[in-house]
Amino acid sequence: MMDYKGYKAQIDFDDDAGIFVGAVINTRDGITFTGRSVDELRRAFREAVDDYLAMACDMAGNTEQPYSGKLAIRVNPMLHRAIATCAEREGKSVAAWVADQLTQATGINAVKAG
Repeated sequence: MMDYKGYKAQIDFDDDAGIFVGAVINTRDGITFTGRSVDELRRAFREAVDDYLAMACDMAGNTEQPYSGKLAIRVNPMLHRAIATCAEREGKSVAAWVADQLTQATGINAVKAG
């Protein structure tokens, strides 16, 4: 599995052709790429995503983002209160505090949508 700018790709090897074949799995828009080595495959994946995002600008943003960026969760009231207290202590909204915590927990830096 490869990850770039929030897009995730599954990689397979085509033994007959002797190449790696990748496909982005968290969009329905059919982003694919190939490479003969891991480095070539990684470059092709990044170029494919960058080209896709550039196309989005040309199409007034009409490409599919990997996810919306909105996450609705339910927690018990005691946890909600504790989260609100932590957020207030840090001078942040609950949403901003939770996003910061999830960013730290996953190691994924926030990527601006669009």
